[in-house]
Amino acid sequence: MEIHQSAVILLLIFSVSSFTHGEIPENIKPRYENFLNQHFGPDMTVKNCDSVIKKRGIIRGGTENGCKEINSFINANSKDIRAVCEKAGTPQGGDLFKSNQPFPVITCKLKSGEKHQKCEYRGVSDTRYIVLGCDHGWPVHYDEGIYKPNNV
Repeated sequence: MEIHQSAVILLLIFSVSSFTHGEIPENIKPRYENFLNQHFGPDMTVKNCDSVIKKRGIIRGGTENGCKEINSFINANSKDIRAVCEKAGTPQGGDLFKSNQPFPVITCKLKSGEKHQKCEYRGVSDTRYIVLGCDHGWPVHYDEGIYKPNNV
């Protein structure tokens, strides 16, 4: 049985297409899911910081149950957020991409508490250019938000 060169090329095109258009590579999937858990908030409001952070089990890195000082939620759909890692973002060096357009962001700042389940937050809403760490086109880290003043 002979394999034609065109069949091999077609197979490669299908492989690359499925990789870039939706299937998360297994080695990236846990990091992407963690990113979504910590920073994806299409329905987030400033009033529900406490309940969302508690429900999602968001804690300070390096601790078992310490309150996280600040956590930001991107108020957009996952498709628009992911696009920052591709055509809707500008490379910033390394694996970082800055959004070409500002996003609404809810920033939850710790106002009291030391242990998870007793953390109390104050939410602030603003608009920012977001900077994401990306791996093969998938956001895996929220690096920062760059404030966009209303008069710009």
